[in-house]
Amino acid sequence: MRSMQPVIAPGPWAPPHLVGFDLRRRPHLEADVLVVGGGVAGLSAALAAADSGREVLLLVKIDLGESNTIYAQGGVAAVLADGEREASDDVELHVRDTLQAGAGLCDEQVVRSILGDAEDSIGFLRRHGCVFDLGGDGQPSLTREGGHSARRILHANGDSTGAEVGRSLAAAVRQHPLITVVENAFVIDLLCEGGRVVGVLYHRREELVAALAGSVVLATGGCGWVWRETTNPSVATGDGLAMAYRAGALLADVEFMQFHPTTLYIAGGARLLITEAMRGEGAVLKNSAGERFMPAVHPDAELAPRDVVTRAILSEIRRSGFPHVWLDATHLGAAFISERFPTITQACARFGIDIARDWIPVHPSAHYQCGGVWSDINGTTSLPGLWAAGEVAATGLHGANRLASNSLLEGLVMGVRVGLRAGTAGGPAGRRRIAVPKPEPATEGLDVQDLVRSVRSQMWRQVGIERNAADLAVAQRTLTFWLRHQARGEFRSREGWELQNLLTVGTVIAAAAERRTASIGTHTRADSSGQIDQRHLGLIRAEQP
Repeated sequence: MRSMQPVIAPGPWAPPHLVGFDLRRRPHLEADVLVVGGGVAGLSAALAAADSGREVLLLVKIDLGESNTIYAQGGVAAVLADGEREASDDVELHVRDTLQAGAGLCDEQVVRSILGDAEDSIGFLRRHGCVFDLGGDGQPSLTREGGHSARRILHANGDSTGAEVGRSLAAAVRQHPLITVVENAFVIDLLCEGGRVVGVLYHRREELVAALAGSVVLATGGCGWVWRETTNPSVATGDGLAMAYRAGALLADVEFMQFHPTTLYIAGGARLLITEAMRGEGAVLKNSAGERFMPAVHPDAELAPRDVVTRAILSEIRRSGFPHVWLDATHLGAAFISERFPTITQACARFGIDIARDWIPVHPSAHYQCGGVWSDINGTTSLPGLWAAGEVAATGLHGANRLASNSLLEGLVMGVRVGLRAGTAGGPAGRRRIAVPKPEPATEGLDVQDLVRSVRSQMWRQVGIERNAADLAVAQRTLTFWLRHQARGEFRSREGWELQNLLTVGTVIAAAAERRTASIGTHTRADSSGQIDQRHLGLIRAEQP
């Protein structure tokens, strides 16, 4: 278990609550365990807690199964038993690859613990109906991605692994008699009493509702929507990160946002992820002149760690003045491409791109938050009663840069682990008398969507792939001003609360990025003062207003 640092510099200001309420005058639900989030971590936690005999309440932001998980194309990184893995592969090699990708900032104990549970977790998925692709010999069809020394990535339906994982777990959740699911529930804030998290306040059907429980599991996913260019869906607004921060939870390493090297770059089109597995199968990157450039950058060429590939692409774009680079998979053959990458094939075809004959225009985009709410090897956070799992948590597995396809594995392993422990600690919610004064009304006539676009553009320009002290300082001043003035007060809609969360998370990330003055992993400082290996720089709490 990682030790807590005794001295923590305060983070930016944030209001403790977004809305006023009195629980005595609010409808409420009760459960032994409350899980917030419907991705792989939340679904796994709900199933594990319910399997231990606890009554579970699962709150999801929109429809059950709609989360970042279903957009994960690549797969699940896991070293399985003999006969289901490459002969040269083992858990120790997976550990080495993960530590190397994390640039020295991984917690090795956590890495060994999570990767060591991979085989059992794949068994958990299979028992709940998840079906992975098989080869001609009936064994799992494995692929390789950047940073991996062996083919150890399980995939489903070609490039729709996350969709299959989400489908199977959501079906199991719906069928479980001890799990109650509430969809379209926007969780606004954590509820605390006596220094302990005892529930949440959420909004559904124009009404504020309290959900109380003996244990609360935060599994709300990431914050990729904070940036203009992102692979994430619009639901990834950092709600869990923001509400934990407002409640006083310790955050760690939020400056480490992983920018995926290859997303489809079509003007006016969504930034579709082009899975790293395509490069794992042999696709190559080319510049505007049609020349490969990665072999001169790294010995692993296109399979170098993601931060290396991302910076190389950005360098080529700046050098050439061309808005993107190309991913060439044409030599892989039409039959193989259509079978192995059906999602990408169909998506590109909508723009008239036949990836069996045409190169794919690609550009880096914000993809995965390596940091988050500080949690230990069991998912315990710094707030009693609160556990965290999945992308919202900072376990120490990823360090400064996530190894490809370790994310679904972490969500699965930590979801099950947290669900079991929250179930053990959980119990009846008990009577609560929490009340929060009503804030002033929100700014009248505020164009929320215009301000959201401004926030995302600001983050992309000044807290993007490459950073410097001057830009980070401007970003903090601007975002803080918007939060305290334009976005102040009490909103009554999901859009307003998401805006406040985006501003809070953006400000925290900019502050953390300013404090880490060295380039390391996904965090690139153009004005880097040299390499430093100090985990405590990533720890941050909210200021008292």
